[in-house]
Amino acid sequence: QVQLVESGGGLVQAGGSLRLACAASGGVTDYDIGWFSQAPGKEREFVKGVRWAGHIIYSTDPSLKGRFTISRDNDRKTVYLHLKSLNPEDTAVYYCAADRNLRPRGPVEYWGQGTQVTVFS
Repeated sequence: QVQLVESGGGLVQAGGSLRLACAASGGVTDYDIGWFSQAPGKEREFVKGVRWAGHIIYSTDPSLKGRFTISRDNDRKTVYLHLKSLNPEDTAVYYCAADRNLRPRGPVEYWGQGTQVTVFS
């Protein structure tokens, strides 16, 4: 059983940055971990992920290119999503996800409860 707990969301002005953290517990060593976002009234979308071996899983959304980076600390079982140059369109609930083969449009075995990011102009 894997548990995921997100933190780091909040209110930020456009152009600002945030660092989200996903603390994992349980048998998470062999799992890919990633982040999804869900804006109001929209479907949940893949943001970025990292495989258990360290390879990055990229989103095809061009608006995210270069602005969001991901890092994984296996010793602390924590995955970080670094958000920069935020704009109001980035306002969403950001969810941490874990799966043995995480894919942008594939199934996800475990979800966190989500953390709200609100960007104001």
